[in-house]
Amino acid sequence: MDDGNHTLVTELLILGFPDITGFKAIAFFIILLISYILTLMINSLVMVLVSIKPQLHSPMYFFLQQLSLVESMFLTLIVPNMLRVVWLEGATISVIGCITQTYLYCAIGCTECHLLTVMAYDRYLAICNPLRYNSIMNTRLQHRLVIYCWVAGFLLTQVTLNFLCQVEFCGPHVINHFFCDLVPFVEVTCFKFALQLEIMILSIPIIAIPFILVIISYICVFITIFSISSSKGRKKAFSTCSSHLSVVTMYYGTLITIYMVPADGYTLIINKLISFLYIVVTPLFNPIIYCLRNQEMRAVLRNYLSKK
Repeated sequence: MDDGNHTLVTELLILGFPDITGFKAIAFFIILLISYILTLMINSLVMVLVSIKPQLHSPMYFFLQQLSLVESMFLTLIVPNMLRVVWLEGATISVIGCITQTYLYCAIGCTECHLLTVMAYDRYLAICNPLRYNSIMNTRLQHRLVIYCWVAGFLLTQVTLNFLCQVEFCGPHVINHFFCDLVPFVEVTCFKFALQLEIMILSIPIIAIPFILVIISYICVFITIFSISSSKGRKKAFSTCSSHLSVVTMYYGTLITIYMVPADGYTLIINKLISFLYIVVTPLFNPIIYCLRNQEMRAVLRNYLSKK
């Protein structure tokens, strides 16, 4: 291969949304900024309520608090620079900055995958083994599970970081996305096949295995729920896991579409739209889903807001 294709690259251009320009770009910037601030406020409110309200001091709400923290970090990693890209209608980013963003994005995303799996395990214990739930899911185990999620997230994606630090760039140094996502980043490297293979392999412990564990947990949960004789009991049991099930469906649906389905050409444009829903919309709706579908959370929120 010609050495000219391996010239030292220090910056990459992030296209953002080329079709959104002028007044549309300004309107989109304002909507995105409002969504970002609103999402941070809602997630912060959830974290504060779980911390200060004794009736929310249970494993389910502790894990919900951790989910709000992860999604706030996830959002803050992407959206501020995304706002800059939208405002400038495309912006450059240093290669080091791009690699850092890609790694942290993958690590926090992996942490969230494992956290959702832990939350599914928590619901499994609560419904399938209620008599021993409090003794098994004690404070010590809760903290260990959360630490495991963070450690697994950053260790599993360390392989990705090692790959990215050794890449060379070929062709246009342009990322057709609104941030340094792994899939479009691969498109500008000279090791496209190797990185695509690495993404597929790492998707197994990061996405596939946690997703399978979630499915197994909910199969056991549904078997237990359907064995309950009274309809009132079935409804009450299902209500304790319906919010988490909704979040898992949205989260893993987008992840599998983006990272476990081969992307090329037009598919990359679809992935950009799905990524927008996954990064901007989902963190906004997740705490809303939990608050609206959970009577205890609604009651605490109503009392808290009435005192303001």
